Amino acid sequence: MADLPPYPGTPRWVNVFGILALVVVLLLVILLLTRGPGGHGPGRHAPFGTAGGDTPPSSVTEDRTPSSSGLRGHKLPEGGH
Repeated sequence: MADLPPYPGTPRWVNVFGILALVVVLLLVILLLTRGPGGHGPGRHAPFGTAGGDTPPSSVTEDRTPSSSGLRGHKLPEGGH
């Protein structure tokens, strides 16, 4: 029997992919540890120091009924909504 050449080892692309996967996992772990489990919620999009502070009043309760001039010839239905 002829001697076979030695096994060339792991292909380079497998090593590169493994290293990249390890870096991504480490970054995710670091983000979880630094932000903690409470990183979710409405305050995460607010600038630093304004989360949970004074919030402006909602305009939902304002009467937004258009004036008769803003209806462009249409009439409001009877009975409100």
